[in-house]
Amino acid sequence: MAHDAMDKWVDGLAPLFEQETPPDLSDLSNHFQKTRVELLGACMKAAVERLYGSYLRQEWADCPSCGKRLHVKRLAPRDVSTMQGAFRIDRPYFYCGECQHGFHPLDEALGLASEHHQYDIQERVVSTAAKMPFDETAEHFEDLTGISVGNHFSHSTLTAIGEAATLEIVIPEDKEIERRIKEATGSSGDPPVLVVAADGAMTPTRPKAPRKSKRGKGRYQEVKGFRLYLLGPDDEIVPVASWHQVENAEEIHQDLSAVAKRIDQNKVRIALLGDGASWLWTAMTECFPQGRQILDFYHCAEHVHAMARTQFGEGALSAQQWAEATLVRLSMGNVKTVIAALRRIKPRNDEAKEELRKLMGYLENNRDRIHYISDLENGFPIGSGGIESANKFICHTRMKRSGAWWVVATGNAMLRVRCAIYNRTFDRVVAHYKKKSTCRRLDN
Repeated sequence: MAHDAMDKWVDGLAPLFEQETPPDLSDLSNHFQKTRVELLGACMKAAVERLYGSYLRQEWADCPSCGKRLHVKRLAPRDVSTMQGAFRIDRPYFYCGECQHGFHPLDEALGLASEHHQYDIQERVVSTAAKMPFDETAEHFEDLTGISVGNHFSHSTLTAIGEAATLEIVIPEDKEIERRIKEATGSSGDPPVLVVAADGAMTPTRPKAPRKSKRGKGRYQEVKGFRLYLLGPDDEIVPVASWHQVENAEEIHQDLSAVAKRIDQNKVRIALLGDGASWLWTAMTECFPQGRQILDFYHCAEHVHAMARTQFGEGALSAQQWAEATLVRLSMGNVKTVIAALRRIKPRNDEAKEELRKLMGYLENNRDRIHYISDLENGFPIGSGGIESANKFICHTRMKRSGAWWVVATGNAMLRVRCAIYNRTFDRVVAHYKKKSTCRRLDN
């Protein structure tokens, strides 16, 4: 059959050679792109028939549930689509009347997906859909591969794989994390800095509704997330784990705790970075009790400058001078001195009075986390840019596209897939998804 397909494909080249003006390289490439799927599909079918001939000719099989010996009922055709082309196979079908269970032994031997498009296509479609809208995914995928998948397939497959992408699978295993710690240690042997940062990001969500029906009013909900990364010898970043979900403080705390258990905390120096949100400090300090708490310098500076503008006036030189002097004192760890100086300020209006109150409370609540010069001297970062950028490239880049609104479950599935891609565990996620799909098919 493969030889016949090859002969047919070669015959299809004849019109190209008969043209008065020979086709250029682009024309040849486009012709090969359009016709290769049929050829390679025939080659795939020939390979299956050669490797699994015994399954295709199988007449007897044991019921996987009760073990009863069964004779083949019929040959059942199955259309299969792969990255290398589509083909049809007629495989034996067996049915156990006692268990009321039908099965195709070849399907299990080949590891066929229940869907028309097989796992190799599903993996690549989901990897693409995690980066661009579903309709664009379908369009570009067909343009590049010649395989038509449709935006609904892209959406449903990503959701299915995302649902299989549990925290345990998305986060690297402890041995892999240990390998990355060794990578970041360098020749000196000094423990690298492990940065643990947490933050929230808002994403548009909507109520769940049937397709093409009215969706209801949407609202923004907070995606809570954390990012762990190592600082190598030359300050290069070695990623460890990122996790982002629309969930409550208790759930993100449990997730971070599960990650912390995979890390040998005695082999790293830990920096805990965040803004003033109480939920993130509770989670980080309980999961990494020996970590050095560092209030993000830029959030702190924003509060100081907000106070300066309201007290001294927008753009005033005195505002700039006061803010810079205050930040120098804070950087040296003189938080108590700054708070005492704030108490002596007489606000010029109600707005300044409110900003003064907020700044004093902010510094009071975070006084043990403000020591920036000391942090830098000891090799610790003082800015939470790592988690801010994670919010952008894991959450915002895909979730906050123009016109995008997410059902929470679907949005969380998307976030888990994007985290797996960043964590370099997407292959594990796909393998787990395939295993779950096989088990579900066998149970049915």
